[in-house]
Amino acid sequence: MCIGKSYVILNSMDKGKKQLIIIKNCHIQDANTIYLSDITWTMETGQSWLIIGPNGGGKAAFLKALAGEYECVPNVRSEHMSDEHAVPLYTSCFEHSTDIVSLERAAYLIEEEQKNDESDYIEGGVDHGRSGRKFLKEVLSPTDDDKQLDTNPHVRLCGIEHILDRGLKYMSTGEIRRTLLCRSLLSGKKLLILSDPFAGLDVQSRGILREFFSTIGGRQVSSSAECNDMPRLIVAMERYTEIPDCITHVLEFKDRDISFTGTRAEYETLLEQRKTAQAPLLAQERQRFIQEVKDLHEQTVAMQGEDGQKIDTTIPLVAMNDVTVGWDNHTVLDHLTWSLYQGQHWLIRGPNGSGKTTFLELITGDNMQVYCNDVSLFGQRRGTGESIWDIKAKLGIVSYRLHVDYRQVGGDLESVIISGFHDSIGLYEQKTDNEILAARKWLALGGFAGREQESFCSMSYGEQRALLILRAAVKCPPVLILDEPCHGLDDAYRTKILQLLETIAATGTTTLLHVTHDASEVLPCEKHILELHPNETPMYTIITE
Repeated sequence: MCIGKSYVILNSMDKGKKQLIIIKNCHIQDANTIYLSDITWTMETGQSWLIIGPNGGGKAAFLKALAGEYECVPNVRSEHMSDEHAVPLYTSCFEHSTDIVSLERAAYLIEEEQKNDESDYIEGGVDHGRSGRKFLKEVLSPTDDDKQLDTNPHVRLCGIEHILDRGLKYMSTGEIRRTLLCRSLLSGKKLLILSDPFAGLDVQSRGILREFFSTIGGRQVSSSAECNDMPRLIVAMERYTEIPDCITHVLEFKDRDISFTGTRAEYETLLEQRKTAQAPLLAQERQRFIQEVKDLHEQTVAMQGEDGQKIDTTIPLVAMNDVTVGWDNHTVLDHLTWSLYQGQHWLIRGPNGSGKTTFLELITGDNMQVYCNDVSLFGQRRGTGESIWDIKAKLGIVSYRLHVDYRQVGGDLESVIISGFHDSIGLYEQKTDNEILAARKWLALGGFAGREQESFCSMSYGEQRALLILRAAVKCPPVLILDEPCHGLDDAYRTKILQLLETIAATGTTTLLHVTHDASEVLPCEKHILELHPNETPMYTIITE
């Protein structure tokens, strides 16, 4: 963040209030775009802030400005300004000492590991990439003994001492984010922004994170010290749930503007008032949405023709027989035997690092160990000459890996949806009139009407995830694979997506495989559960309601 020489700068450190950040009549921009036009906000000692708001509402731009990725620029003073906005300014005692830990930052890290992968050029064909230990050492002094990391209090606080020597690319999403948090602490940054910190974490990891908030956040609220003695925390959430006890104040964004700023108690009162006022409208909206999904599903099936997705219901859609997967003397799946039949909607659950994503990647073809195991899809064993495109034609996929890959390719929203018909990351074929019509209907269903030509990469992380769910559903696939689909979604999108998935399941043409740690996201149709137990014998159990 920078301030031009012509702007008026005031001393932020009012000795009475001990203001840490002052934003007064400023706009937030990058080199090409102004994202927020008129922002006024102050953070003081003794305060712990939650930043919240719907996907695309402006929250992400504000966080990037605090972290120095966007500029926070005072607006030019006007003689018509009120006294409250008389002197535009921005100042922060955290400038150049701020870090964000988020799903988006984790995605960037995985993108970096993929770009640096040299598996094609080394003996054995496997480049394990940076380990957690090496990644953390990058912010330490070269003279520090890396073995001290095993007992480092920050490492223990983040609960990653047992995965220090694991490659980043082999960590679960939750493990990567806790490693990023530890790196931020070790770096000595003075302001840590934790975006949607509980998303995708298992019970144990949530407990570790709550302990973190209790330790760091509690000191922040009770202390009147300024910037120099401890890291300060700002928490950003898509939904008002699992809010740390240390939060005292809330800043809400909506429609690219501040819609609320005040105490936590005041905000909770406002939420209750909104809930009461919106309840009748939400019930009507739910019924309308469900009918729209059903109508659009029927239209899409008709567009594909009679031979679109014919499936032999007498054989399993997926079958695994005595499957074992592992690397570096670490077994992830052990002697797993499991089958999926049409109409059996499965919940896949287990702690972070238990092999849930590996299990799904055996089906999608993203894990090469499928070829040394007995895995069959739609009646044909993998590795017996089947076309990967024939397999993908019957799958709809939403995963962290897909999200990372699509962020590198981008494209306009219409093209992203249409690429779902072609099972490609990016669109490399001419759009047909029918595809364009279907894509625009699905975009409207998801709340993206009129945004067909916007860039995928310009959207917030949550909006990107919602769009990729629509992309996976667009061809009405026989199997829909969902790996933590609601990551980064606000309340409105999350409700829509869960209703969309439940309605799709009710059509009888699509079978769901769903990974989630959030019990509130388990769908009523998911009567079958595959539960993974790392480091136990056996390593899995099957539960049928």
